[in-house]
Amino acid sequence: MGVELLSPAGNFEKLKIALSYGADAVYGGVSHFSLRIRSGKEFTYESFKEAIDYTHSLGKKLYVTINGFPFNSQLKLLEKHIESVAKMNPDAFIVAAPGVIKLAKKIAPDVPIHLSTQANVLNYLDAEIYHEMGVKRIVAAREVSLNDLKEFKKKLPELEIEVFIHGSMCFAYSGRCLISAVQSGRVPNRGSCANDCRFAYTLYAKNEESGTLFRIEQAADEGTYIFNAKDLNLISHVEEILNSGVIDALKIEGRTKSPYYTAASANAYRKAIDGYYAGKFDLAFYQKELESIKNRGFSEGYLVQRPHERNNTQNIDSTLLEGTHQVYGEVNESGLSFKAKDRVDVGGVYEILSHGKIDACDNEAGRIWEEEGIWKISFNELKSVSGKLFEAVHSGNTNDILLPCPLPPFSFFRKKIEN
Repeated sequence: MGVELLSPAGNFEKLKIALSYGADAVYGGVSHFSLRIRSGKEFTYESFKEAIDYTHSLGKKLYVTINGFPFNSQLKLLEKHIESVAKMNPDAFIVAAPGVIKLAKKIAPDVPIHLSTQANVLNYLDAEIYHEMGVKRIVAAREVSLNDLKEFKKKLPELEIEVFIHGSMCFAYSGRCLISAVQSGRVPNRGSCANDCRFAYTLYAKNEESGTLFRIEQAADEGTYIFNAKDLNLISHVEEILNSGVIDALKIEGRTKSPYYTAASANAYRKAIDGYYAGKFDLAFYQKELESIKNRGFSEGYLVQRPHERNNTQNIDSTLLEGTHQVYGEVNESGLSFKAKDRVDVGGVYEILSHGKIDACDNEAGRIWEEEGIWKISFNELKSVSGKLFEAVHSGNTNDILLPCPLPPFSFFRKKIEN
């Protein structure tokens, strides 16, 4: 069996998108015991059970995030949470704190434990201790190197190893940050990070003897996003990672990202993994697809180089860069209609990102065709499911607009952004 591709599932829609575009497994959670409270609120216990059943119906896996660091006052509630989720038959718990591992093993001994990257495992001695506690898989700290992970596997051949290959990077040590807690009272390791590291800051110098305060002026071409880490992108090292033979799962970050991010990232890494095993690795294509996603600039992180060897991991100029493409529409789950994500005009031509078979068609509603290996769509009319006609629709228009002919569910329409 090949390496597992693991994608984020911030809500049920993104879960379905990730699985449609080739993820072997997804991860997500309910409540404050996940490190993504915002995405955790997308699921109720009822809908999360439905999501697990849906995932299993496709022969795929769902891992539950319980990777926050609880205080004493939360422990009783945490016990009830573990009991409730365990009854849903998840494929693993992702846990960060040793005490939560012990509690989970006591309450749900049959549910495998995956150790969160928040535990910051950097050496095989720590990995061994967690393995002895019953951890089946560790999600390696983002700061650990591939060479070190080879040593992990040599010492602990039964321990599964998962690594992050794409997504947001933390300025601090794998999320062990207090900036947000100090500035706004939102505690990162309890799931409510305000992303203060993404802000622009004005810098000052103070003379402690006189109390004089000087504002430091920045050069025009130098920004002040001094904590803002670039996004991780390891697509160019997929071959090296898989050649190592020690990595069991590749993980994409992003439970709070857009549906398009979920689709495009899963699509690129799925194709890269399949291309590797088929001996047809097309790096330029995979990188091009990932560059279509909005990002903070890309970095190769620390898996293949040590932190002190890197000088390009921070983006001090802006908090977010445009990707190469703008998303204009998302096809509904029925495959018969779409919702606008930007202005869609009659006569406009849009590229289709999809995960399944597309059939060409040409009729009064519009046209779908393939051109130089790229599927495209254009509309002769924009008619809602209820029969209302529009000259254009935009993101504020909540009508479902009929397609000229069916497309795979959760396909996207996009256009390259012209400079």
